[in-house]
This record gives sequence, C-alpha cells and structure tokens, in this order.
Amino acid sequence: MQLRCDVEVVSRWLPSVGVRSKGRSSRAVLSLGRLAERGVFLLICTARHRRGARYKLQQNIEKFFTRFVEEGKATVRLKEPAIDICLSKADISSLKSFLSAARLAHRGSDTDSLPLSALGPARARDVEKPKKKLSILSKKDYPLTSSFPYSLEQLQVSYCRLTRVDLRMLSLRVLRRLDLSNNHIKKLPSTIGDLSCLAELILHNNQLESFGDGLCSSTLQTSLQHLDLSQNQLKVLPARFCQLQQLVNLKLDQNKLLWLPFHIGRLSKLRFLSAAHNQLTVLPASFRKLCLENLDLFGNRFAQASALEHTMRLTFPLTLQELASRAVVELRVPHGPHVVPLHLCHQLDFSKACDCGRVCVDSFIQTAVSINLHLVAHTVVLVDNMGGTEAPVQKHFCSLLCYCEFMDGCVQRDLR
Repeated sequence: MQLRCDVEVVSRWLPSVGVRSKGRSSRAVLSLGRLAERGVFLLICTARHRRGARYKLQQNIEKFFTRFVEEGKATVRLKEPAIDICLSKADISSLKSFLSAARLAHRGSDTDSLPLSALGPARARDVEKPKKKLSILSKKDYPLTSSFPYSLEQLQVSYCRLTRVDLRMLSLRVLRRLDLSNNHIKKLPSTIGDLSCLAELILHNNQLESFGDGLCSSTLQTSLQHLDLSQNQLKVLPARFCQLQQLVNLKLDQNKLLWLPFHIGRLSKLRFLSAAHNQLTVLPASFRKLCLENLDLFGNRFAQASALEHTMRLTFPLTLQELASRAVVELRVPHGPHVVPLHLCHQLDFSKACDCGRVCVDSFIQTAVSINLHLVAHTVVLVDNMGGTEAPVQKHFCSLLCYCEFMDGCVQRDLR
C-alpha cells in the first residue's frame, strides 16, 4: 500500500534542546511493506532521499491524530524514535485506507491480508511537487496512456484536433482554468459542470453548435467568471444561460447568433461583452439593465428601430393560461417540467417585463426602440462603419393602455 502526500517528520526532542521545527513539508511517497521477519515497516521517500527512511510500525505507534482527516491531514506519533509524522494534502479516501492499514500493522493482527508494497526507492516523478499548470499544444504531446496530474489548476489543450472533451479532464477537482481552444469539439458534456472550482472556460475556435441547459444549472453558476465561446457555430444560447450570474467576461464573437440570451440583463457582474460578427438584428429588452466597461457588437445586421412597427400578440380578454402564467412569474412560484408541461416552462422562462412593471408571458405588444449603447457601457466599439453607437432594443407592453402611453410620450418628444 502506498500514499502520496506532503510529509513533515518532527522530532519531539527538539523543543527540549531549544530547537524549533522549521515547519516545512516535502512531497513524499509512503509505503507499507514487510521487512523479512521483522514485521511491517513504513518507508518514507522524498525527492531529496529517494531511498527513503524506514520506521517500524508493529507495537510502535503511540497515537493517531485524525481530527482533520476530512481535509486530507493526519499525524502518526511513533514511540521509537520519538517523532511525529505529519501528513497533509492527501487524497481523503486514500488517507483513510492508509491509516486503517497502519492500525492493523501496529496491532500485528491480520497483516497477511494487508495490501503491502515493496520497500524500494521511489520514482522521481512520484515525489515531485504537485503540478499546477500544464499546456499541451500539439497532438503528439497529448497523453494517451497516462492520466492528467490530479493537482492541476490550469490546463490548456490546444491544436490537438480533439472532437470531444476527454473525460479524464473532468476528474481534476481543483481545476480553475480549462483552455480547449483551437480544436474540433462539437458538443460539451454536462459533467463539465462538476468542476466546482472552474472560473475560466476557453472554447475559442471549435465547432460547438450548442451550449447545454445542464451546464447553466450546474455548479458553474457560482464559479464561472470568464467564458470564451468565440469562433464557433452557435445560433442560440439557452434561456437559462443567464443563471451563470458570476460571469464577468463573455466572448461570443464570430458565431451565428440570431439573438443574445433573453434575460442577459440578469448578469449583474458582467463587465466585458463581445458579440461582434454575428447575425443579431435586435437586442433583448433586458439588455438595458447591463452595466459594462467594454462592449463590442460590430458587424451585426441590426434593423432600423421604429416604435410604429410593432407585433401585436395581445388577446382580449386575457386567457386563463396567460393570467395564471403572469401570476406564477410575478409571485416567483417554483416551476419545472415535473410540475407543468415543457412548452409552458419555455414560455415562463421567456416572460417579458412591461415598462409599468407588470409581467407578460404569451400575450403582449412588441416593438423596438433605438438606444445609445453608451447608456450600458463605458467603452463601446462602433456598431458599424458609419461611426454609430446606437442599436435597436426590444420593448414589450402588457396592455394596449401601456403601449398607447408610450406612443404618446414618443409623439411629445418629437414635437419638442
């Protein structure tokens, strides 16, 4: 049995002679093995001492300190020599198994059933410091037989012609930055959402056609801050995309987007938005709620906004379904496919807000108004080659009265 972790061996005699421990741990491999007829020994190998130091375990352990075992930490106190073996940064399940085996070795019972190892020198790669950053920039360097270091916090795999995300990457629980740019990935597995520490996801220049709903409902909601989906084949983003409320930087350039996420205004922390060279004709109504530092919408096909051109989807009187749907949204009643039909969930996800503050779901009047993008962003890249910084934004009205009041206001402004 072996355990890879950080180890510090502290002599309990040092304080009595006025010497303090330096408190420095080293990466090590701990092995439990039998040494001839002398019983089970513990071998500790480090980078400086790969042959290792041996310590007898049978009837030689004074105490186990396991209060912080759920954090990957423990201490084994030996009687002879008088030392404390302090373990840290260990895999929790492996540490528990190792401590259980050490207890059995100490008692001297059932040692024949222990998964013992050979007490030989450790390999250099086993005692190196945990690797936190790895970049693979060609297909020939891609690991096919070996796994990715468990300790990685940053992983870049580019120009490797990947057509899917390697599931081995999704076991890297401390990964904070994943760069899979310049590959041929068409679909993302929902299990990317299991990377609870992931703050940056770079998918620039792939062949993505969708961004799954499951990713928007995963732990990425509380961790993801930087998302780069530029140069892909995206036409739409899911309604629940705006549940990724920690996003600060969003790049959507050079896709085939027909519209931006309907509730994009809910991304209150978003500061950098780039969606240049798409097929946008109008911006969603909630776009006006954004507070950006930098905005780039160059190269889209924005239509000319006119409040007189409207879409009438208002029914008189309002249907019972519309009344109920408005009440569900306004009262924030929880809903989902397990409660109401899927098509109703979709309508509720795309509920609109009228200027009067009320909600409309499937019955409304829709028009578009032109706004200066400097109202939502400090720095604006020109929308077109003519030096414009205005773009059309959708506007919805819950009733004919609200629409007429808006039109009266427009007429009065024009008369001035």
